[in-house]
Amino acid sequence: MTSGRDLDWNRDGPDWPNAVHSRFVRAGRLRWHVQVAGAGPGLLLLHGTGASTHSWAGMVEELARDFTVVAPDLPGHGFTGAASQYGLSLPGMAHGIAELVDALEVRPAMGVGHSAGAAILARCTLDRRPSLRALVSLNGALVPFAGVAGRLFSPLAKLMAINPVTPGFLSWRLSRPEAFGRLIASTGSSVDPSSAALYRRLASSPRHVAGALGMMANWDLRRLARELPELGIPLLLVAAAGDRTVPPGQAADLAGRIPSARLETLPWGGHLAHEERPAEIAALIRRVARESGVLPAPGDMAASCLENKMDTRTVN
Repeated sequence: MTSGRDLDWNRDGPDWPNAVHSRFVRAGRLRWHVQVAGAGPGLLLLHGTGASTHSWAGMVEELARDFTVVAPDLPGHGFTGAASQYGLSLPGMAHGIAELVDALEVRPAMGVGHSAGAAILARCTLDRRPSLRALVSLNGALVPFAGVAGRLFSPLAKLMAINPVTPGFLSWRLSRPEAFGRLIASTGSSVDPSSAALYRRLASSPRHVAGALGMMANWDLRRLARELPELGIPLLLVAAAGDRTVPPGQAADLAGRIPSARLETLPWGGHLAHEERPAEIAALIRRVARESGVLPAPGDMAASCLENKMDTRTVN
């Protein structure tokens, strides 16, 4: 058995999606890979377990027209350095994200999280570090798994994470096209060949696999689930009807428990819906930003442009 090789920016970075916006930042105890693009209100994009910045490949440039987009690789994922067990826990990741935005000197006004990324942003909001004004959860993994899966998930992940052989073995297995194809299909999504190739590259990296396993092993959503009704900011729960990873019914249940939340069900797509139709998800994000006052409403924009033109004529 030959395991894969870890990601290296000098080798893997040049053709990484939106690499022109990539930078490496030291924050806390980690060296982060983060993409920063555009100008305007800060928009924080957090990917889910096992993914990376490439998950937002089709949206960064589009959103950068209106926002200062900040999209990091989570600890242990992609090109960001490995973290301690605490750094891979939910409160640890939220703390790390707060340190990162402080180092970047960016104040995000809004957050968009996919799967586990939504849980991290919710934890950040509850801790008010950073203090967000609106949140979009894309197939968010915000509550513990139910039933037997919930009782077995974390202990099994812990057993796998502490075995030093596991990341190499899994990266070797997932580098095989048939095994990786089954993994993507299990999400209910169909991604294009370029995205599939990037996921395979990530899955072939033992360090990345170790980061994903460590995250799952240290993840505990029970406290977050209890505190979500206290969120206090507009929360859009987006659930794709074909999601086979996070049951869409979870979002419906949460919408009934969280006063500031509302539900939007997509009749298309699976767990990776934002990769399947990025332009539609970007438009949804922009709409939420206008509804919550992060971006000006279309009428306000027209009035602002008119005022600017009048001011220019007066000066001339």
